[in-house]
Amino acid sequence: MGWFFLKVLTAVLSFFGFLYPLVDFHFSGKSGGQKPNFVIILADDMGWGDLGANWAETKHTANLDKMAAEGMRFADFHAAASTCSPSRASLLTGRLGLRNGVTHNFAVTSVGGLPLTETTLAEVLQQTGYVTGMIGKWHLGHHGLYHPNFRGFDHYFGIPYSNDMGCTDDPGYNHPPCPACPPRSGPLRNPERACYTDVALPLYEDLTIVEQPVNLSSLAQKYAEKATQFIQHASAIGRPFLLYVGLAHMHVPLSVTRPSADLPARKLYAASLQEMDSVVGQIKDQVDRTAKENTLLWFMGDNGPWAQKCELAGSMGPFTGLWQTRQGGSPAKQTTWEGGHRVPALAYWPSRVPVNITSTALLSVLDIFPTVVALAQASLPKDRHLDGLDISEVLFGRSETGHRVLFHPNSGAAGEYGALNTVRLEQYKAFFVTGGAEACDGSVGPEQHHKLPLIFNLEDDAAECVPLDSGSSEYQAVFPEIRRVLTGVLQDISDDNVSRADYTQDPSATPCCNPHQVACRCQTL
Repeated sequence: MGWFFLKVLTAVLSFFGFLYPLVDFHFSGKSGGQKPNFVIILADDMGWGDLGANWAETKHTANLDKMAAEGMRFADFHAAASTCSPSRASLLTGRLGLRNGVTHNFAVTSVGGLPLTETTLAEVLQQTGYVTGMIGKWHLGHHGLYHPNFRGFDHYFGIPYSNDMGCTDDPGYNHPPCPACPPRSGPLRNPERACYTDVALPLYEDLTIVEQPVNLSSLAQKYAEKATQFIQHASAIGRPFLLYVGLAHMHVPLSVTRPSADLPARKLYAASLQEMDSVVGQIKDQVDRTAKENTLLWFMGDNGPWAQKCELAGSMGPFTGLWQTRQGGSPAKQTTWEGGHRVPALAYWPSRVPVNITSTALLSVLDIFPTVVALAQASLPKDRHLDGLDISEVLFGRSETGHRVLFHPNSGAAGEYGALNTVRLEQYKAFFVTGGAEACDGSVGPEQHHKLPLIFNLEDDAAECVPLDSGSSEYQAVFPEIRRVLTGVLQDISDDNVSRADYTQDPSATPCCNPHQVACRCQTL
């Protein structure tokens, strides 16, 4: 209880600035060298095949492609889960959902969030002198102490969850379309499927809602401006910084700065992709102007594309999950097929990360936490196990050794939330449970449990089309090792210090700046 109270008190004092002098003293006395800065940019629902540097057929990511040419591209990089909250929780803790407690998404009415017993990357760096900022989508709890300002971030500007979890006056492009928020004096509309009409999407600056509903068409540029301001401020005061940017792109509703109703869906997606690429370019340009030689910029996706959204969804590239598509349903977001969790990823750090290199190491979002902590010369939490690796040697081009084994948790398509029913072992991938997410045509592949898992050799079959014959020598050679590593991780988790997320919902937890207005309207920007 004493440790928890100290952690909360530290977060509160740090937010209001009282700890800055103490932090500066601690940092200046720790090391004579300059600590590196970190910019982590997380795209939402972007497909592996959307990135031009991944040999996409059409190229709409000029800035990201340039970043790849000036840095390192990761060809076998994976989300830690294939839906929003679990993926973000793993990025900030280096732990799978069965350890950190976050196995599925939090709601608009969620009372809880990422458990307060979990230590975030921002908290670790904040205590070693870093100024920390979070811009964009949070989706790890917005109520009370689950807000980003109490989870290690000195500054926050963004939306508390996905950009479709609230109505707006400019609803953008969705499938099916969602209506705009009701006017100030108008009645609430009957909600349409998967649409919110009774509460508007809020925009926070630190603890204050500054706009509700947020203007989605100007949100991307606001994010770019806030990110560049943060980098400028941190550099001006001489502090190392961590900036975490959770972009709304490419999650529906798609909203571009200059929308055009006569654009077909694929061109709307391309325009939105270009807008996202422009935001990344503006952030990279600011890094280059301000702290180029001492900043690691890391770009990655949170999960695969949301195929249910049809032409408004991204491309899985060659990772099409053909075995699953034959059963029905989508093999993308929410699934453990490659299209659901193999994501685009790039790293850029002039003079440190080699130029124009493609790494084929098996890597994960889980690796962000231990790698950044190591580069910052900070200490990992000692009372819990991590699932990520310090991949500094891969980043600097001195190794191609990543994970030998990765575990992909069920994320909503089939099986129990968070369960480890899919195992990647070197080039092999085993499914103990299969099932598709909803596809564009409305089909959902049936949940199937496999006593003898389906095993694919991804070197020969990236599309996961034909599993190995269970009687073959190749299957018989790899299956016992898959069973052994799975048994081992489950035992390790059972022996670990694990957290449990509170998924309780209460309407009073809904972010609302003005409960007396229809849809909680307010405007302070």
